[in-house]
Amino acid sequence: MKTIIFSLKGNEAFTELLAEKMQADIGEAVLRKFPDGESYSRILSEVKDRCVVLVCTLHQPDDKLLPLYFLSKTAKFLGAKCVCLVAPYLAYMRQDKVFNEGEGITSQYFGQLISGFADSITTIDPHLHRIHSLGEVYHIPNKVIHAADEISKWIKENIENPVLIGPDAESEQWVSEVAKNADAPFTVLEKVRHGDRNVEVSIPEVDKYKQATPILVDDIISTARTMIETVKHLLQAGMRPPICIGIHAVFSGNAYQDLLESGVERIISCNTIPHPTNEIDLSKSIAVEVKKLMHHT
Repeated sequence: MKTIIFSLKGNEAFTELLAEKMQADIGEAVLRKFPDGESYSRILSEVKDRCVVLVCTLHQPDDKLLPLYFLSKTAKFLGAKCVCLVAPYLAYMRQDKVFNEGEGITSQYFGQLISGFADSITTIDPHLHRIHSLGEVYHIPNKVIHAADEISKWIKENIENPVLIGPDAESEQWVSEVAKNADAPFTVLEKVRHGDRNVEVSIPEVDKYKQATPILVDDIISTARTMIETVKHLLQAGMRPPICIGIHAVFSGNAYQDLLESGVERIISCNTIPHPTNEIDLSKSIAVEVKKLMHHT
């Protein structure tokens, strides 16, 4: 039987793209809240003996987790063969060790929670620091998809004479990969962080790139302070207004507006979190990998 895909609220556009690529049906479900704030879930489509895919990007995850949990458990109760979670953005990767006395390791707890109700998980470029692979915290078949190739392709098709600029040494590995596949040069800045919102960025060697279009690439644009600081330095150094590319458009608070007003030419993101900047579609890569994972569940 055909795979059936359900969209959690806000994921409808990505679900349509994924269903088209997977040649799957889009399922119908009712997800709402009772007057007392409790979550209500009802599946209206036939799921018995079918592979069910739940699409839920886990940006601002706390309100999404219970509807996701109830939908997954209900699908299994109604006889679904497997429940595969597609979470283009994966939350709770930050607290991967104890930083202060009295803390817990929430990335592990979140991984255990999701592993308890999903048969597999597919995500895009999670923020892995001290965790070397997703399998360390998710004890179900899992796949991490990298956006680098699609970003390279977008740069190649849309930008003449680009130079890629990584925000810090940490980004060098994948910025260099994006640059290589886009046939573009790259440079990586050094940054000194003086706190959550205070970042000092060094001025790069820009003389040979004065006529190039600078492209700032980062995995997550959250407060955007690093990018804003970098834009300021590039403009002071006489470079052209840069294009900012992020995989995950988190944009906390006024970050998007602040970045827009910093002197950038454009802001581009992948469609892992719904946002007006979404221009790079990753549904094809996800479709391929979800199909593979279904054979392991």
